[in-house]
Amino acid sequence: MNYVTVRGSRIRFHETGDPAAPPVLLLHGIGRSLEDWSAQHSRFDDGYRVISLDMPGFGLSQRMPAPTTLPVLADGVWATLDALGETRPVHLMGNSLGGAVSMTMLASVPERVSTLTLVNSAGFGKEVTWALRVLALPGLGRAMLRNINRVSAPRVERTLFRDRALVTPERVAMAIKIARQPDFAPVYLEVAKALGGFRGVAPAWRTALLASLAELVKPTLIVWGDRDMILPSTHLAAARAAFPHAKSHMFPNTGHMPQIERPDEFAGLVRPMLAEVAV
Repeated sequence: MNYVTVRGSRIRFHETGDPAAPPVLLLHGIGRSLEDWSAQHSRFDDGYRVISLDMPGFGLSQRMPAPTTLPVLADGVWATLDALGETRPVHLMGNSLGGAVSMTMLASVPERVSTLTLVNSAGFGKEVTWALRVLALPGLGRAMLRNINRVSAPRVERTLFRDRALVTPERVAMAIKIARQPDFAPVYLEVAKALGGFRGVAPAWRTALLASLAELVKPTLIVWGDRDMILPSTHLAAARAAFPHAKSHMFPNTGHMPQIERPDEFAGLVRPMLAEVAV
């Protein structure tokens, strides 16, 4: 893995493929890391410059100085691409929180986005796992985030996948390593507070963000796993309504991360859209 300094913060990234090829950017969810996209690098880097990164304050990246919000994360990701010398329009793919960040990036600088792929994305409903809601309770959230260990980490990982075989020792070890980073708990709580609270995902930012995207028609694919325990698959209907021009797909017997559970099928759905843009 490599690091680049962005506005004084160390940001971790992984890059494969030809640097001259069209760029693909892969963004993970809240409290996660670029490892959530590792299976997709080899499925795209034969024709694309594939970049995944730990968003500021997550994974092994340092935070940005300002309190962490969607606009701060989006701005930090754009600045990271600039630092990597990538200023061409990118194919954005975002999972969960990464989907909301991708939409925020599109709203802020639409000319730098070629396509948008939303994977079990935040932003389409108030329903969210209770594990995220309780983080809003004073004191409890910070205590929970500081108590991610070899007992609790596997339980969290099991909520992400329909196939429990994917809860590997490596994923559990990475979750614990991430939780021990000094920025992990503060940034996690800042984002959780910015997006909602005990009652679920707040409607104000969702409404404003989707309204800002109404006139920005880009080739878009929306996918979901029908057994998602974090953001329910019923949100797909709202996502289709918000992006009437988009293609969509529901993966059967799949959890919160189709890019991991259904790597070949996922890539097979996305690649035709990317290829159409190049024609």
